[in-house]
Amino acid sequence: MGSLYTELGSLKHKIKTLLEENNRLSIENGQLRKVLKRETAVHATSKPEPAIVPETIDEAETSEEPVITGDPSAVGQGYDNLARLYHEGFHICNLYYGHLRTEGDCLFCLSFLNKD
Repeated sequence: MGSLYTELGSLKHKIKTLLEENNRLSIENGQLRKVLKRETAVHATSKPEPAIVPETIDEAETSEEPVITGDPSAVGQGYDNLARLYHEGFHICNLYYGHLRTEGDCLFCLSFLNKD
């Protein structure tokens, strides 16, 4: 009887864990659907972005840095994308990148956003 009671307790714990994970994944799925819907709407109405073209290399020059052509405001675009992802509820820190933020603000993400 005691072992049955212990097994029932462990099953309850597993069920609780699975229900919490299901709830978290449902929320994340809903957020991803919203992002996908918005991105497909934006891409359907916008023109293609300028491409990053590698710099031509002279024999005397060995620079491997790509040159960004096109819009000069594209430099801050990566930061803006990360800030947008954070405000949509996802982690942008190296610890939990891409995971849904379930417990409010993340200090690691905020410190990354506040870097100059």
